[in-house]
Amino acid sequence: MDNRMFCFQCQETCRNTGCNLSGVCGKKPETANLMDELIQALKILALTGKPDRKLGIFTAQSLFMTITNANFDPERIRTRIAEAKALTGETRATAPLGVLSCEDEDVRSLREFLTYGLKGISAYTDHAAMLHYEDDSIYGFLFKALAATTRKLSVEELLNLLLECGGVAVKAMALLDSANSETYGAPRITRVRTGVGKRPGILVSGHDLRDLQELLEQTADSGIDVYTHGEMLPAHYYPKLKKFPHLYGNYGNAWYLQDREFTSFNGPILMTTNCIIPVKESYRERIFTTGMAGYPGIPHIPDRAGDRPKDFSALIALAKRSRPPAELESGELVGGFAHAQLFELTDRIAEAVKAGKIRRFIVMGGCDGRHPTRRYYTEVAEALPPDTVILTAGCAKYKYNKLNLGNIDGIPRVLDAGQCNDCYSLALIALKLKEVFHLEDVNQLPLSFDIAWYEQKAVAVLLALLHLGFRQIRLGPTLPAFLSPKVAKLLVEKFGLAGITTAEADVAGMMK
Repeated sequence: MDNRMFCFQCQETCRNTGCNLSGVCGKKPETANLMDELIQALKILALTGKPDRKLGIFTAQSLFMTITNANFDPERIRTRIAEAKALTGETRATAPLGVLSCEDEDVRSLREFLTYGLKGISAYTDHAAMLHYEDDSIYGFLFKALAATTRKLSVEELLNLLLECGGVAVKAMALLDSANSETYGAPRITRVRTGVGKRPGILVSGHDLRDLQELLEQTADSGIDVYTHGEMLPAHYYPKLKKFPHLYGNYGNAWYLQDREFTSFNGPILMTTNCIIPVKESYRERIFTTGMAGYPGIPHIPDRAGDRPKDFSALIALAKRSRPPAELESGELVGGFAHAQLFELTDRIAEAVKAGKIRRFIVMGGCDGRHPTRRYYTEVAEALPPDTVILTAGCAKYKYNKLNLGNIDGIPRVLDAGQCNDCYSLALIALKLKEVFHLEDVNQLPLSFDIAWYEQKAVAVLLALLHLGFRQIRLGPTLPAFLSPKVAKLLVEKFGLAGITTAEADVAGMMK
């Protein structure tokens, strides 16, 4: 087999075995191989350096760059490799290069599982750090785990590290939850417009709330509206962001439809983090990246100098010359059901459960994607009985958040907690219900998991759920290609992890 590259870190990897000629995501072999070199350099840094904050955030951001659909720009990755090598200095330490450098498929499986969990943790850690929230123990674990992937550890030792990684993922999501809520106010139930106004607009996609805040501040009283896209939708739920009257609404759907939706938007687009896909000519002159995102030939908004805001003047100038966005749809979405808000509704929810009006909660958070098999999640939402409530976070919600599923005693049947990191909220809500119903085990709740995954933040969320003790989790639309048969069997036996089947069969199974 002609392996120009090898990558199997995302759900849509070729034939669910691995991309070896070019990435399904659009990643070229040159970029994929440079990412392997960057990971190798980070492992050597972990073997030789002490995880202070400077090295910690450098490592987290470097891992973040290698997440699926984050950075396609080989020159920026080369620069990062050079910086990593400069930080290690003269050293004889070595680390394996590339996924296939490990011949034992079970050890390889667990090493990569751990590495992808670290990538997800790093994304959340970077978002929190942008708001001045850091935790040295997270940086310490990044170094510990990266170093561990260079050593001959047993399957049992690596499995223990995975569960520890899950604990650190919980810590990272809790840190980001605090950063967002303490900076912008705890999310509140909010109705978000999906139509368009008559003024020119700037479309903001990705996950970084501080980038959105600074853009809103710089466009105040400019005659420009700002729209969210994809995972930025939950920005509308935060009180201090909602106060900007020109934060108009949400435009479009999940990340994989951006090639069509960005074309019709007409104005400039800002990609704040991952979820960029290969750029089309129809909007190439209007798209910008910032943070860890990058794409060859696309203008990149530089990082902050000290604590000064980023300069979005180029987007603002372009917006003033642009036509208003073309309307895709007209209506509204309801969200903002993070833990602080739902804790206020706990008594109502508990009464609805006791009265038999809510029979079961289905956690359907995670990622959306382009594969036709993801229609399954829409079918599940449509097939669930009317006395069930869907708890969601992440872009997976776009498969069902526009369905008319009604409510139960005023409680919407789809409760959107926010971005993918807000799966932490869903876990807290479950733990709160366990307390309310005086249960010994969270798995005794009328609660089922039917999770969609795509990239490495979802891997971190899965590990967090396993660390917190949740079991019998359905994961789809496919089980990860990086799980060897033996490791997959181990996860099934130890944690009850399972793949999906059909919507009809899985709904029946969840309702038993």
